[in-house]
Amino acid sequence: MRLFLVSVFSAFSVSSFSQQITIDSSSVVVHKDPRVDMLVKKQAEINEVTTRDARKIAKGFRLLVVNTDKREEAINAKAKLYQYFPELKSYLIYQSPYYKLKAGNFKERKDAETYQKKLTAFFPKGVFVMNDLIEVKPDDTASQ
Repeated sequence: MRLFLVSVFSAFSVSSFSQQITIDSSSVVVHKDPRVDMLVKKQAEINEVTTRDARKIAKGFRLLVVNTDKREEAINAKAKLYQYFPELKSYLIYQSPYYKLKAGNFKERKDAETYQKKLTAFFPKGVFVMNDLIEVKPDDTASQ
């Protein structure tokens, strides 16, 4: 009797949880949440704003502050650079096996040389002016 009741209840529970699926090859009905369209529209707006405000690239100069094969030394130099010169944007680049710390986005070499003199006091191993592709704000390029 007990076995019979267990089998009846299990058959009933399986049939109540199963889904009836009908396949009709002529049409497909998609039930979509309208909030998905709102999210897609919002993401498109965000993408448009970020690409519009993107910085342009031009030829210019950067300062090579550190060129080392020790990662910790490069990270400490970046922290020191940010501490004393927060207005300079720094770039930590790994080119195997060296870590290169570059700073600034200078259009003119004389501007880079001015900062080079200031940075040499904090980095006695030497700071070098390098030709590089720099980031230029869009409104800066419009004035030229």
